[in-house]
Amino acid sequence: MEKDSSTECWNKLGTEWIDKAQTNDFRMDYIMPNTLRLMENVDGDKILDLGCGEGGYSRELAKRGALVTSIDCSEGCIAYAREQAKKERLIIDHYIRNSNDLHGIKDNTFDKILCSMMLMDVEDINGTLREVERVLKPGGQVYISVLHPCFKPPVEHKWFKDNGNIQVIVKDYFHPETWEGGISECKTPVIYRHRTMSDYVKAFTMNRLLLTDLEEPIPTREQIKKSPRIEWLTKIPMYMFMKLMKPKFDYKEIISEQ
Repeated sequence: MEKDSSTECWNKLGTEWIDKAQTNDFRMDYIMPNTLRLMENVDGDKILDLGCGEGGYSRELAKRGALVTSIDCSEGCIAYAREQAKKERLIIDHYIRNSNDLHGIKDNTFDKILCSMMLMDVEDINGTLREVERVLKPGGQVYISVLHPCFKPPVEHKWFKDNGNIQVIVKDYFHPETWEGGISECKTPVIYRHRTMSDYVKAFTMNRLLLTDLEEPIPTREQIKKSPRIEWLTKIPMYMFMKLMKPKFDYKEIISEQ
């Protein structure tokens, strides 16, 4: 394991994140349902859950008929994910890896790769995307969710209410940086990395992945009923969902001609 800052901080977070992940309303009632909707039918698909955390997505995908491989840099999270899969009698392969070094995974292995709420945290985004492209089959798809780069720190912003309606002022977007922040109800801080939307797209292009869709889903009435906090997202997108594809043709030649 390469000891980069992201790996070290998520290993320190340990069981705090495991408990939080399975009770967080944004994750359980908004991010996960929208991700699974975008992934559509996964029955029989070979799927890599990269940055799987405690394995919640992996277990749900396996229940839907996918052949799942789960990878995370946190030893504690992988240990928990293995135990839960065993308890639920689910066949899932688990590995402890840095996202930029998927050694032991063959080229062109997966039909789909899930990167849920992890790409904005990794230290080596190009190395991670290079490995994603390598292990994804030609024509395969990547599903990404990140904190929305326009509306999350360190972008300076102010939330306020105007006649009962949530409003926000945003400024200073063009200065990508790393900062240490917290997760509510977790004592251990984690490292975040701000990247602009153009940073993401350029990284995708550099690693021969095509952006085919981008969504900022407005919460449904059902989602709002489950958690009043989710109503914030009817005004401001805190999360961004992207879909990529690995072309079947020689993408490197097209890039070199431009």
